[in-house]
Amino acid sequence: MSTRRPFIGGNWKMNLHQQDAVDLALALADKVSGDAVQVAVFPALPYLLPVAAVLHEKGAPIAVGAQDVYTQPNGAYTGEVSLSMLQDCGVTCVLVGHSERRHVIGEADPLINEKVLASLEAGMDVILAIGEKIEQREAGKTDYINTGQLGYGLAGVTDEQMKRVTIAYEPVWAIGTGKTATPGDAQRAHMVIRQAIAFMFDQDIADGVRVQYGGSMKPGNAAELLAQPDIDGGLIGGASLKADDFAAIIDAAAVPA
Repeated sequence: MSTRRPFIGGNWKMNLHQQDAVDLALALADKVSGDAVQVAVFPALPYLLPVAAVLHEKGAPIAVGAQDVYTQPNGAYTGEVSLSMLQDCGVTCVLVGHSERRHVIGEADPLINEKVLASLEAGMDVILAIGEKIEQREAGKTDYINTGQLGYGLAGVTDEQMKRVTIAYEPVWAIGTGKTATPGDAQRAHMVIRQAIAFMFDQDIADGVRVQYGGSMKPGNAAELLAQPDIDGGLIGGASLKADDFAAIIDAAAVPA
């Protein structure tokens, strides 16, 4: 297991209406304690404020993140949400480049890079998600796709800002499908990602960056995945919607004393 502090993020996607989101946050607040693992949840945009409010009230060590953000300051951008608005809601972390933003919404690498840079400039932590589709994997292009998305996404990021960046490797073919990369396959992809970061920056920065696995991590496979030397946590989808399942993954990520 990595000696880096693990980071487990719960991406609630477009699930859970307000009361369900608040109830889940309250349940997690009773189950998550200590600082061995960094934990964040990413509710749907309308429920950031109530979720952040209940977690703050409970004093829970759980950060609130946004699933997306716009790159520009407040102004005439109908339908978008600025970084300062997110901060006003208690958000401290932004998820950028999720495969659904890339492949369903159609966000391209330059826009993803703009979001990374704007978020870091605003003082936010950033999870940059990268990963290949099934046809790219079958064509042997996993490393090519991952390092390309990584290079675009981190262009212009400073050494100091990299301290606030987490990479989430999410093989697109394993998201919401029940399929999971073997621990060995996931480790190899994470290792190559770390090597690419060392090439872009230096080895010390690469050694410090956390790389999460984001392809259907569940209580049943979390421990084996998290035991790999370059897997530093998880970006959890479906399993984060149940407090017991999410808490079990967090427990699996806890670094032994």
